[in-house]
Amino acid sequence: MTSTNRTRNPAGGASAPPAGLRPAGPSSSHAAETRRKWYEIIGLTTPAIVVYVVFVLAPMGFAVYYSLFRWRGVGPPTDYVGLNNYRLAFQDPIFIDALRNNAIIVVGSLLIQGPIALGIALLLNRRFRGRTVFRLLVFVPYVLAEVTAGIMWKLILTGGGTIDVLLKSVGLGGLVHAWLADLHVVIWTMLFVLTWKYVGFAIILLLAGLSNVPPELTEAAAIDGASWWQTQRHVTLPLLGPTIRIWMFLSMIGSLQVFDMIWVTSAPAVRSLGASATMATYMVDNGFFARLWGYGNAVAVILFAISFVAALLFQRFLLRRDIQGATTERVN
Repeated sequence: MTSTNRTRNPAGGASAPPAGLRPAGPSSSHAAETRRKWYEIIGLTTPAIVVYVVFVLAPMGFAVYYSLFRWRGVGPPTDYVGLNNYRLAFQDPIFIDALRNNAIIVVGSLLIQGPIALGIALLLNRRFRGRTVFRLLVFVPYVLAEVTAGIMWKLILTGGGTIDVLLKSVGLGGLVHAWLADLHVVIWTMLFVLTWKYVGFAIILLLAGLSNVPPELTEAAAIDGASWWQTQRHVTLPLLGPTIRIWMFLSMIGSLQVFDMIWVTSAPAVRSLGASATMATYMVDNGFFARLWGYGNAVAVILFAISFVAALLFQRFLLRRDIQGATTERVN
């Protein structure tokens, strides 16, 4: 008789082949598929994680480390001062003025740019002749480089510049002012320049949000007898809420970190007195040019901490429902 690897079970039937010879079941194929997906995730995310660690997390760690030393950028830092650099920053009245100026820019940007952008966006959302050209003109300031726009406004606002000549030509010479030199006026001048520069971004963002408003809802409101204003207030604006909140978030973070326009447009002497300084310009003036690298890193850490806390609070109280509405739970 020929021997065989198959054995019989007590019931008399042929038993299953040994475990090593069994074909892979559904659980094995599912495990292989899961491993393949994890390999793909790791392969696709690893380059981004490496870049993020090298160019974001590592510089942040070095900034915190160097902020604990009195260091002038030559040789390794050895003069450990602990939190003294942070204490000196909050004791400097110029840094307090920079904090105040950042707060003015944040609040002013939200209260001025927001209504202006919303009004223009609602206007541009309607059909009329020349709408495309008007959209282009509104967006041009945002496309201009900050250095170009800053130099342009510096020439316009300098004593005897375009603004002064224009005011005198229309009989308003009494309003001529040292727009960029008066310590009490310069921050409001810069707020005007920043509004001109960045309101186009808000308009484009709101126009994108308006394009997602279903026209059926506005048509139904018009059929029910609602006026144009009532339609915008009760239909359009609630649906535009997520877009408005995203713009507010971006505007707030950008206002806290504003540097280019302030640096190019305002005079160094005025900044040194705190009239037009922001945290970013103060950091460069007192860190890079004064060669107080440890102190400059401390200011950078303070700026990051304020921006980070502001972002967390904004997300917690204003963006929470938008984030919750964008996530779904997996149903087994």
